[in-house]
Amino acid sequence: MEKTIIVTGGSKGIGEGIVNLLAKENYNIVLNYNKSEEAAKRIQKEFTELGKNVEIFQADVSKREEVKKLVEFTIQKFEKIDVLVNNAGITQNKLFTEVTEEDWRYIIDNNLTSVFYMSQEVVPYMIQRQSGCIINISSIWGIVGSSCESIYSVSKAGVDGLTKALAKELGPSHIRVNSIAPGFIDTQMNQNISEEVVNEIKRETPLEKIGKPEDIAKCVKWLIEDEFTTGQVISINGGWVII
Repeated sequence: MEKTIIVTGGSKGIGEGIVNLLAKENYNIVLNYNKSEEAAKRIQKEFTELGKNVEIFQADVSKREEVKKLVEFTIQKFEKIDVLVNNAGITQNKLFTEVTEEDWRYIIDNNLTSVFYMSQEVVPYMIQRQSGCIINISSIWGIVGSSCESIYSVSKAGVDGLTKALAKELGPSHIRVNSIAPGFIDTQMNQNISEEVVNEIKRETPLEKIGKPEDIAKCVKWLIEDEFTTGQVISINGGWVII
């Protein structure tokens, strides 16, 4: 039976790369988007024309009621959820002394609370079937921290902490939970970074290049197929950060 997979934030960047790879594997994909309706419809159209099953659903995953509707839609459409990819997230570059309470809530809600909501709504269906896989897209900054991205770093460290805790709690139900912590990836989120800085990152990276969304997507695919990996934070960064 084909697996059913929810990918949050699936219309752009890493999320789009994940959808593109998984849809080709003949999985049932529910692509969640919030504001990028045009991009989501374009992706759906492309794969529908190829005979692939990609559904789209608008929801702000930082809001519990909208998460419930997304999960209910998926269950009504496919009757099960095999894999949840928590990819939706935002970033912010700001001095810590200038961070406001509104900034804090906004970043934490979008990057961490959304993972809590999505996982809590999906897990009961996985427990019922005694099977499931949750993959959280965090960040290298959740591991080592980033100057001027304090809240972002905190939110991603929280995602990794939740990943490890859930792996222990859900393991007896045969549910695997892992994080992928990308390094510098060539996405729209990083378009404002100057060419000079990008070249400096390349020089600091042993593989002398920056990552692409498909590099993360390949790891997602492996974690879906693997049956003995759980509770791990896998950093894909070309050797930029080696711990």
